[in-house]
Amino acid sequence: MKKIELEIVALSHSITQTHSYAVVLGEVDGLRRLPIVIGGFEAQAIAVALERMQPSRPLTHDLFANFMATFSIELTEVMIYKLEEGIFFSKLMCRHDSEIVEIDSRTSDALAMAVRANCKIYTYENILEAAGLYLEQPEGTAGEPSTETKKPKPAAQGAAMPDADIKKMSLEELNKLLQQVLEQEDYVRAIPIRDEINNRKKGK
Repeated sequence: MKKIELEIVALSHSITQTHSYAVVLGEVDGLRRLPIVIGGFEAQAIAVALERMQPSRPLTHDLFANFMATFSIELTEVMIYKLEEGIFFSKLMCRHDSEIVEIDSRTSDALAMAVRANCKIYTYENILEAAGLYLEQPEGTAGEPSTETKKPKPAAQGAAMPDADIKKMSLEELNKLLQQVLEQEDYVRAIPIRDEINNRKKGK
C-alpha cells in the first residue's frame, strides 16, 4: 500500500464541545487533512513539545524519550496503519543498533513521541481517503504554495454553532455544515459530520 507522509498542522479545541481536542495532520504537499480526536493530556504533551517548552519536571512522553536516548534507541518513524470503527491504530518504528522493532501505540502517544524525536509520520492512502478532509485550496496565498513554516494553531474563536441533529440532515445540508465547521477550524465537530457523510455514501 502507498505510504503518505503527514505533518501536524494544527491542534484544535472544539468551540462547541468542552474538553474535546483534535490533532490535525496534513498531507505533505497536498490538500487533505486528517483530524484525530485526542485527550487533553495528550494535547498538552504535543503542544509542549511543538512550542519547545521546558516543564519543571519531565512529562511522561519526555521520560520515555529520555529513556530511549539513554539506551540508544532511535524512533525513526510513526505509522498510522489501521482505522477500525473510528479508532486509529499506530506503531512506533524503532532502531536499536541494526535491529528494527515495531511497537504498538495509541496514535495520540505516537504523535507526542514523533514531535520529540522529530521523526516522520506516515499513513496509508486508503486511511487518508476514508477519514481525510479536503481543503478547497492551500493555506496561504490563493493559487500559490505557502512559503511559511507551517505551525499548529488553535481553533478560530467564532460563535458556537448549534449542535444540529446530523442524522436528520440531507447530504447537501451535511456538506454545507462540514464546510462551515472547517472554516471555524472546529475539527472535533467536523469528525462526526464527515463520518455521517461517508456512511451515507456507503449506503449505511
